[in-house]
Amino acid sequence: MGKIYVIHENSEWTTHLTKRLDELELPYEEWHLDEGLVDLSTEPPEGVFYSRMSASSHTRDHRYAPEFTAGVLTWLEQHGRKVFNGSRALQLEVSKVAQYMALNAEGVRTPKTVAATGKAHIVEAAKKFDGQPFITKHNRAGKGLGVQLFHTVAALEEYLNSPTFEAPVDGITLIQEYIQAPEPFITRCEFVGGKFLYAVQVDTSEGFELCPADACQIGDLFCPVGEEQPSKPKFQILEVFNDPILEKYAAVLAKNGINIAGIEFIRNRDGEIFTYDINTNTNYNSDAEAAADIYGMKAVAEFLGAELKKLG
Repeated sequence: MGKIYVIHENSEWTTHLTKRLDELELPYEEWHLDEGLVDLSTEPPEGVFYSRMSASSHTRDHRYAPEFTAGVLTWLEQHGRKVFNGSRALQLEVSKVAQYMALNAEGVRTPKTVAATGKAHIVEAAKKFDGQPFITKHNRAGKGLGVQLFHTVAALEEYLNSPTFEAPVDGITLIQEYIQAPEPFITRCEFVGGKFLYAVQVDTSEGFELCPADACQIGDLFCPVGEEQPSKPKFQILEVFNDPILEKYAAVLAKNGINIAGIEFIRNRDGEIFTYDINTNTNYNSDAEAAADIYGMKAVAEFLGAELKKLG
């Protein structure tokens, strides 16, 4: 039957899963792929493989972990191993451009976005927004990398020529329309095994860097949408959420071989949904889950255990 192999580069984000695997007494092994080797002339071990490789690995001095993981996933898939969040999922994890194209292909609306390489082209891209507020972000992101709000092209130029400018690790900066929401929050929809698990409302009034993970409390949220201090928990699981957007999200995940993910959206003043992130290395907030008595990593562990059992 083999075991469950958890592929990652950040132990702090993985302990929540291994704890659940231990509780269920499931056999597992961690593959920490910040570095290593793979002998392509050999066959992989038997079992199921779950990739939690992160787009923000370079911020933890694991610059080439996604590239190495891509090679390992190709090796596993070539040998017919059961891989969850495999090669295609990793392609989307490290590229917002790829994410938006995948979302658009299934009829999911994303914010107007222009991708640019080079400072002159970033400025040229900003001019396409006709004087409206816009934000910058990194194509290969996570942790809110490169997210800045601008109201003028002149302010952008000043930022680009300042020491505070963050160069994207892949060289691609995204210029994106600013979605003004009536209330300071975004919604994140969690899927496990390709099926909707729950939606969590995230307060963004304190800024960009909010993340469900208890270890970091930072992530890739859109941008601040208000300045009032929160009067309720930062992360709150919604008791009921059954928007039609869920069907489209499920279709996107199925089409791209993504089994476990969090998808984030924001509503504008007219209530229209704009989806801006697919996180295939999803994390969960323990306080919010305890309050709602529903647990993402438990669901992931149960899913992996059921898939391992199918191998016989």
